[in-house]
Formats: sequence, C-alpha cells, structure tokens
Amino acid sequence: MLPKLDDLSRWAVIACDQFTSQPEYWDKVRDYAGNSPSAYRLILPEAMLKDDNTEAITQINSAMNEYLDAGLFNEYKNTYIYVEREMLDGKTRRGIVGVIDLEEYDYRPGTSPLIRATEETVKERIPPRKAIRENAALELSHVILLCDDEKRELIEPLTLSKHSMKKLYDFSLMLGGGNIRGWLVRGDHARALNMRIASYIKRKSKELSLVFAVGDGNHSLASAKACYEEGYTSRYAMVELENIYDDALKFEPIHRIVKNVEPEDFIRELVAEICNGNEKSSWPITYYTHSGEGTIYIDREKGASALVVLQKYLDEKACEVDYIHGDDALRELSDAEGCVGFLMPPFDEDAKRDFFRVISQSGTLPRKTFSMGHAQEKRYYLEARRIQ
Repeated sequence: MLPKLDDLSRWAVIACDQFTSQPEYWDKVRDYAGNSPSAYRLILPEAMLKDDNTEAITQINSAMNEYLDAGLFNEYKNTYIYVEREMLDGKTRRGIVGVIDLEEYDYRPGTSPLIRATEETVKERIPPRKAIRENAALELSHVILLCDDEKRELIEPLTLSKHSMKKLYDFSLMLGGGNIRGWLVRGDHARALNMRIASYIKRKSKELSLVFAVGDGNHSLASAKACYEEGYTSRYAMVELENIYDDALKFEPIHRIVKNVEPEDFIRELVAEICNGNEKSSWPITYYTHSGEGTIYIDREKGASALVVLQKYLDEKACEVDYIHGDDALRELSDAEGCVGFLMPPFDEDAKRDFFRVISQSGTLPRKTFSMGHAQEKRYYLEARRIQ
C-alpha cells in the first residue's frame, strides 16, 4: 500500500532506531511533516521512548485507523516493488520490497531457520515494538534482508526491465536522505522474479544452513515473530531484500575498547589463550594502548572469524567493553590509561564473500559486529501493509 499523495517527501520517515541520542532530529521530522499525512504519526522513534508508552501507542493505532478510514492508500495486492535508493555518495542501492513467512525466520539461539538474524538479539528491545504491533492495523518496515548473490542474478535483472514497469514514486527523502524511486513488479516480471527466488533458495540451501540474513531491523522482525506466535497479527512481515554484493551497500566494522585493565598484562594473557605465532593460520588484529600499538594473531582454529573469537574471549572474561565507530575515534579513545582498543578488519569484498558462511557456522555474529551505512542511509518507512 502507498499513500495517494502527490508529494511523498513528508510521508517517508527514517527508521525508528536512528538518531536515538538526538531527539532534535525527530523534532525536525515532526515540523517538516506539519499537518500532512506522514509515517511519523505511525511509528514511535526510540529517542521518544518512555517508561510508559501507552498514550503514544494509542495515538499511533488511532492514526492508522484514521488513514485507512479516509481511504488514504492505494493497495497493490500480490506484487513486489523494485526500489532504487540514491545514496549520499551518488551510488544507487537496489532492493525488492515484499514479504517473508515468519515460519521461516527465527532469532533465537539454537535454531537453524532459512531466514536468520545476523547479530545477537537484545530481548529487552522487543517489548516496545511488540506493544505497537499487537493492535496495529498496518505495518511499516525498515527491515533489510540480505541475499548472498555474488552473480547478481536475483535483483539486478529488474534494473534492465524497469522501463517496462509502472513507476510508483520518485522523490527526495526528507532531511538529506537522498532520492528514492520505486516500480511496481507484477505479471510476467513477478513470475520471473518468483522463479529466480525459488532457484536461489534451492541452490543456496544446499551450500549453507541459511539463505537470507537480516541485515537491519532484526528487533522489529523479532517483534513481528512474537506477535504472530501469540496470535495477534499476520504470519507474514514486510522487508526489503538487498544483495550483499551491491556496491552501494556499505558495511562499517564496529571496534572494541576494553577498559580498566592493565594493558600489557591483558594483551599477554589474551595472546596465550586465543592466539598463535603462525601468521598463515591466524587473523592479524591491530590493537592500541596509551603506550602505542601492536598486532595480535588470533588462531583461526578457535572460531569462524576473528571477531567471533575475540568477543567470546571478552565475554568469558567479563571485560568492560565499549563499542566504537570509526578508526580515528578508536585510536583517540585507546590513548586513555587502562584501555586497550581493537581495530576490527574492514568489511571489504572478502568479508562480504565470507559473511553467510560465518553466520552459517557460528549461528549469529556477536552483537555490534557492523553498521550498515550511516544513519541517513538507513531505510525509510514508505510502503505500508495490512496485518489485521
């Protein structure tokens, strides 16, 4: 479903889990939307969460019903939407908006569904989202689902055939979010896409224990799963499918700082337990302390990736850990007394190629493994779907 609006720039709103420490951003969103119909009235930004969100959730559910009663939406049944998002660097990120079967998804440890969370799920983040969805007539989604399609056979063919499809929207996203375009995928185009998806699932399921991975929005998807299992809402959930090999899809590693340790002793003990002296059978990781920098060589036999091994060690030792975005920030913060900073490897093409294998072997990646682009590059709420 899409709203019947000539200008969608006031409708589309960025993911609710962005700008959590900058409520002034959300004030700007509210002011920009003004009195126009807007997805802002259908979501609860995490920056605005309170101990008791009952009133806000009631207003959200009421706004959904008001929009439906007013006939605001055009509904496109049994279709996909092909999306092109022009990013801030000028590159174009491609995706397909559709639905997944929640029976094929799980975020809980010990499960091996075909659709899986990439990182550990923080259960405390589920209840607020679940409370909104339980009585919601609509869902709006910022979930990005990833496929492992190095040959670019699944999504990319739609780029060539988009000119024979109906364009649904083309506009600039609010507050510097770039541009977004969408085309309706139905008829022969939808049937061909269904065949490609079926072929991909058959091929990939022979290679790995999963075929799709949740790149962003896992806590919202986990909330949808919980609501479905408790009988509140639909068995299906809306997502945007993107190819992990898309050149415009940027992953940034999240670094680690260990605090309140004696750096030399800490590094010596860590090396003794999870490292080896053979550079060919190890992952080199740079570390920083007040005294300078060095390199450790994490033993490849200890786990599926350097981060998996390192995070397990830090957890077992109950270390005080902070998670840092940016190489320069890591170096600066590691200069403090009693700190050791670990520079995680860049998320390059080799890392993308290894991504699904690591998840298949380890179950999920450690929390705060990566960030998919900057805040303004996250998915915007645009399409809607009935769930009750």
